[in-house]
Amino acid sequence: MKKILAFGIIGILASCGTPEEPGLKDIFEDHFYIGAALNEAEITGRDTAGVETIIRNFNSIVAENCMKSEVIHPAEDVYDFTLSDKFVEFGEKNGMFIIGHCLVWHSQLAKWFPYDDEGNYVTPEVLKARLKEHITTIVSRYKGRVHGWDVVNEAIVEDGSYRKSPFYEILGEDFIPLAFRYAHEADPDAELYLNDYGMNVPGRREAYVKLINRLKELGLRIDAVGMQGHMGMDYPDMAEFEESLLAFAGTGCNVMITEWEMSALPTVKSGAEVSDTVTFRASMNPYPDGLPAEVSAVWNERMKSFMDLFIRHSDVVTRVTTWGVSDDDSWKNDWPMKGRVEYPLLFDRNLQPKPFLNEYLK
Repeated sequence: MKKILAFGIIGILASCGTPEEPGLKDIFEDHFYIGAALNEAEITGRDTAGVETIIRNFNSIVAENCMKSEVIHPAEDVYDFTLSDKFVEFGEKNGMFIIGHCLVWHSQLAKWFPYDDEGNYVTPEVLKARLKEHITTIVSRYKGRVHGWDVVNEAIVEDGSYRKSPFYEILGEDFIPLAFRYAHEADPDAELYLNDYGMNVPGRREAYVKLINRLKELGLRIDAVGMQGHMGMDYPDMAEFEESLLAFAGTGCNVMITEWEMSALPTVKSGAEVSDTVTFRASMNPYPDGLPAEVSAVWNERMKSFMDLFIRHSDVVTRVTTWGVSDDDSWKNDWPMKGRVEYPLLFDRNLQPKPFLNEYLK
């Protein structure tokens, strides 16, 4: 592990000094890529402070929203590469490992994609043609420039069954091998990934191991499994998470920790009976003016435990990517209620690194 003795991380990472000063990408360079999802303000350069933090600290980037089908392919005969082009150019300019996200996903799917003019599902033949055209057009445009693609995102649910997405309902399980085949044909050198959340859950774990092995049996390329790191103070169980990590590595694939953040707030339980809305809203937003020191300490300890886990398995973990840069960027703000203030990322709202990172300089 790289040792830096002259400065503390707060001074190093937050300063506006020379490029020689180390950032997170330097601290973890012997272990894995350290990445972040970029939003529109960062891609376009409007968020100048955010851009500076990204360039100093990250050597990999992923498209947060600009490559999802509703943005990049909003109508059957319309593609909008305005923001995705800028995203790729940003990564190239800064020598980063660029990830395209995502080619096939049921959510944020362009409304036209699985339907005919009457609003009914298209035939399997039509959807195959649309899927191939969509994947081929996007991947070919960035051939040799985007290094890896989240080909299929969130395809399996907790019990190990396939999500009843339009892709599955029309094409069955074959939509996944087809997507991987089309992506590989469009750019044979690009890495190809599966990506999902809750990968610690045994049912989902077992289903993905089976799916990976099937793809390999079909002779299809699959380089890594993305284990989304949407975490909280009480989930996931670390032992289960590690068990899944090792199970995926056992297929011969690498593992990538994707979409990593950790909520510092009470976990939202779905389906709860809420009789006192005011009390409920207060309980869901307990720290609107800042995270108490005692809660921050617990959060930092848990984050360090997971980072230590990633480092321990860095022979198979090749990338750790956070879903945003600073707390202010996180999608978890204002969710599931307007005004909810979150503290889930590596940098705070002043773009200062969280204290647990200081431990890796020792």
